[in-house]
Amino acid sequence: MRVLCVLLPHFPWRCEVRDNPALEGRPTVVTYASGSQKLVLDHSPDLDGLRPGMPLQPALARHGEVELRHADVPRYWSVFNGILDALERISPLVEGADLGCAYIGVDGLHLIYPDDAALVGAVRESIPEIFAPLVGIAGNKFLACLVARRSPPGGHQALTGEAGSFLRDLPGDVLPVSARSRERLRDFGLRTLGQVAALPPGPFQSQFGPEGRKIWELANGRDDTPLYPRLAEQAIEESAALPSVTVSLEAILVAVETLLARVFGRIGPAGRGIRGLKLWTRTWGAAHWERRIQFKEPAMDVKSAVSRIKRILEDYPQPGPVEQVGLGITGLGYPRGRQKSLFSEIRARDHLLDDIRQLEFRLGNPQVYKVKEIEPWSRIPERRYALTPTDR
Repeated sequence: MRVLCVLLPHFPWRCEVRDNPALEGRPTVVTYASGSQKLVLDHSPDLDGLRPGMPLQPALARHGEVELRHADVPRYWSVFNGILDALERISPLVEGADLGCAYIGVDGLHLIYPDDAALVGAVRESIPEIFAPLVGIAGNKFLACLVARRSPPGGHQALTGEAGSFLRDLPGDVLPVSARSRERLRDFGLRTLGQVAALPPGPFQSQFGPEGRKIWELANGRDDTPLYPRLAEQAIEESAALPSVTVSLEAILVAVETLLARVFGRIGPAGRGIRGLKLWTRTWGAAHWERRIQFKEPAMDVKSAVSRIKRILEDYPQPGPVEQVGLGITGLGYPRGRQKSLFSEIRARDHLLDDIRQLEFRLGNPQVYKVKEIEPWSRIPERRYALTPTDR
């Protein structure tokens, strides 16, 4: 298998520059909120010493005179999905791994593109020039990503033959493993992939557990992670700007009901319901709030979907006054057929059990119990009966 990796460095920042060209050449930091803390999502390439996920205050202490931009994550993903759509015209096997990173399966494309240069040229033509793509080709996803990171601007690099010499001097920080494992590698004095590859796999498994084998295989250029192409499915997204910023839950729910009515207008004739959705809001301070919501049974109308969404909005408050609401459908499904009993007592019991299951699904653990005899002959009262969940 040959894989082509496309990296779009500083993708969120470049999305901001595309919409506001005045930011070009100005030190800029793109931020997002995590609870009450502000973190760095991305930054302009001229700012050194910054990394995604670091708190904003240390970043400002290092670079005081910067322009701050609040992240608009739904817009970034919309732009990135448009790029993935364009890449799928080149190959049907396209994986959007992370924001700004895509993998393309290129096996068999030699029948269309005579060489790698022609293929890379088609890839670059599919991506707006402002995103400055880096392209690498190798035998697996890990190697292709590393090659793309080291490809020259405006060109590409392909790894052929044995990967040992390419990996030997690379630092262990390039391994896609947990930060704790990378730190332990440094504690053991293993600074490069060549040092890791020179050791037998046994010690890594004993020290790092299941991840140890992965570390050793990656250091030797082996990666059996398959390509996960995007599924061809109907993308349903709706959003609306509120007439005025608000913190009222009722006003937000009215906007959500309007969006859901649009969605059911599109999927209703097919008899399908919503199995999952992504709800997001944008506040007046440009903070982004997002939650994924799953339904145990497909929501077949606006009322059943809103009741679940309302509980989520109550449990996870907004970070500020809301000015925009949006949702994207992540899963559709048909209602599950169920034959009802002829006896009313059994139907009533089934309805009660359904209500209990919905309650436990929402709260995450058993909520209703029944008394069950265990040792009724015991002299110890606590051993005679026990509380068991109703579904046991």
